[in-house]
Amino acid sequence: MGLAEQWEWPPTYDKSYSPPCGEPYWFRSRETMSEGAREAMILSRIQDIMAYAYENAPFYRQKWDAAGIHPSSVRSLEDFERVPPVTKAELRADQEAHPPFGSYLCVDPREVKHVHGTSGTTGRPTAFGIGRADWAAIANAHARVMWAMGIRPSDTVFVAAFFSLYMGSWGALIGAERLGARVFPFGAGTPGQTRRAIDWMRQMRPTVFYGTPSYALRIAEVAEADGIDLRDVGLRRLFFSGEPGASVPAVRARIERLYGAAVFDSGSMAEVSPWMSLGETEGSTGMLCWQDIVYTEVVSPTSFARVPYGSEGTPVYTTLERTSQPMIRLLSYDLTRWEAGPSRCGRTYPSLPQGIYGRIDDMFTIRGENIYPSAIEAALTNVAGYGGEHRILISRASAMDELTVQVEHDEHVAASPAAVDAWTTDVANKLRTVLGVRAKVIPLPSGTLERAEFKARRVVDVRNLQNTK
Repeated sequence: MGLAEQWEWPPTYDKSYSPPCGEPYWFRSRETMSEGAREAMILSRIQDIMAYAYENAPFYRQKWDAAGIHPSSVRSLEDFERVPPVTKAELRADQEAHPPFGSYLCVDPREVKHVHGTSGTTGRPTAFGIGRADWAAIANAHARVMWAMGIRPSDTVFVAAFFSLYMGSWGALIGAERLGARVFPFGAGTPGQTRRAIDWMRQMRPTVFYGTPSYALRIAEVAEADGIDLRDVGLRRLFFSGEPGASVPAVRARIERLYGAAVFDSGSMAEVSPWMSLGETEGSTGMLCWQDIVYTEVVSPTSFARVPYGSEGTPVYTTLERTSQPMIRLLSYDLTRWEAGPSRCGRTYPSLPQGIYGRIDDMFTIRGENIYPSAIEAALTNVAGYGGEHRILISRASAMDELTVQVEHDEHVAASPAAVDAWTTDVANKLRTVLGVRAKVIPLPSGTLERAEFKARRVVDVRNLQNTK
């Protein structure tokens, strides 16, 4: 293999290839090349993809024609920043007008071999039409990132996530299979399944766990109630997606303590799978942007131009290995901060030191302060006596928005009313220090709030309900 191992368009991979187990890199040259050399490769690939999409996808052709942009006019990555971003709303509208896969499908619909999609809880469901070649490319990309996490063919990967439309579970499954590991597709979400997950982990002793951070904590809570120490299961790696928790230091430390294993964060958007194109590695300082898999730009939410390293912005994604439904400058509306490479593992990709820590549309403002749910979670996880769950209530009794946080406490805090009062005051003070505003804290005994069997949903905004009375 040459400088850019297995770098072709359309992508093709040697299915028999695997690095030696002692090799830290899947593709050493691609992962350690200089930023300039990589960006030259990426520019060439972007030109190929834009020409391909312009020819095969009316959605992109009409969008770019309206903006006065032709693929031939993109001669630098700076030129590429002027390509108008795509939003999820546009994708939904296009699929509604051109069912079932939209006019951004670049292959004959008969070539679609896998259908996944969004749940549709916030609007019309979006269908992901994935061709067989794209399925293989996703598997190869995920195997690379999982290899960088230290996962090897000798591992058993326990996948504790929904096996339905959700791409997270399937991406982890096919990545582990391509890497050569044993896979246990356990699933999640069924009543009673959490207790069965513990039994199966104790019986099969997997070495790697995949799921969401909140579900890993839920499993640990059920195990603790039954007197089971999950550190005895034998896990050595846990990797997560779907929520920002794994990059929150307090949450990460809690999971590592409960399981006695290393935690790795990953994940961008299901629409741009391979979603592990944002993924941690051994020795990294946050999630790396695997730029030769999905080109990630952290941009200004208003101008959509790249922000300098060290700055905060929202990621925009361009798939470099997808032929069926390529995403070209898909706007995420997530929030992150990026830094230049290299990382401690020797890879030269830029990194997101704090991962994806919020969404622009999840942020809420209380008395002039911008508040992110992940900041509240981080503060509470560091409080002694935290009972494992909380809810954030946003209300408006008069002209001002009010923040109320229902917080569970453990049995030690519950020893006396005085202890509960002191603990509540301590929690309120810590939240005020972190958030910069006062929050009303309502203490609750552990086990009061409903637990998530997949993803935690902790923010309840009742302002609209109050306005309709």
